[in-house]
Amino acid sequence: MRNKIKITEPDSGSLHFLYKNVFGRIFLKLLTCRFVSVLGGAYMNSRFSRHRIAPFIKENNINMDDYEECEYKSYNEFFTRKIKDGRRTVNTDESAFISPCDSKLTAYKIEAYNTFSIKGSEYSVEDLLCNKELAQKFTGGLCLIFRLAVDDYHRYCYIDNGTQDMNIYIKGKFHTVQPIALSHCNIYKRNAREYTVLHTEHFGDIVQVEVGALMVGKIKNLRENCAFYRGDEKGMFEFGGSTIVLLVQKDVITLEPEIIENTANGYETVVKYGEKIGTAIDVKKQ
Repeated sequence: MRNKIKITEPDSGSLHFLYKNVFGRIFLKLLTCRFVSVLGGAYMNSRFSRHRIAPFIKENNINMDDYEECEYKSYNEFFTRKIKDGRRTVNTDESAFISPCDSKLTAYKIEAYNTFSIKGSEYSVEDLLCNKELAQKFTGGLCLIFRLAVDDYHRYCYIDNGTQDMNIYIKGKFHTVQPIALSHCNIYKRNAREYTVLHTEHFGDIVQVEVGALMVGKIKNLRENCAFYRGDEKGMFEFGGSTIVLLVQKDVITLEPEIIENTANGYETVVKYGEKIGTAIDVKKQ
């Protein structure tokens, strides 16, 4: 029996301030400028951010014995810390569908017109990929949403053997679709994201989408147009909590029942990098 976490609505207090308060809208305009992201990234990569590390470890009760010993030169170097060998076991059974990361997992069936809440925004599969033809291939399949909290291990792996296409980057947006009066706001928010079509050996074509933080989050995939093996490191997130989405085609895997049950009851299921979360329906290339 895995741990589970109640799904809660994101706090709207900050958005209320940013969109319904005159001073908040001025602040929002500054926040969404590119130079703010650049400055934020530069700070997180600098030695001046090191003072954030010790309080963060204490506040989130992180067991540093799990990670390689290192004198971190910046907060981002700490955030992308590497785990020690043997502290995560990758299930090598060819029928086992594994988690690509440490995270909190929810699972949904993909219907033609349904949407999914990802990092406080609503996406259809087509919205997520900005590719209608590709999105249609996953109708009837599964959308698996892996939410990485700030205290999770922020590196992720390939879930099977196979080959991949190039990485497709989609720039995020954070603005309103119309002028805002104090009595009304219409928020249009899309996070920066990067997706890759994975041609896997045992689960057919899967799309993996990495969704970054709005302001200073950064997705760092290590390669593209290449072959890969189950458990190989695919990439990492920098700076902030992030999300991975896996799109799986219809009748390819059977998820473990507790994951489906937890999602239906409004809970996320805690999963770890490399552990089995489902089983191939037919162990052959789709």
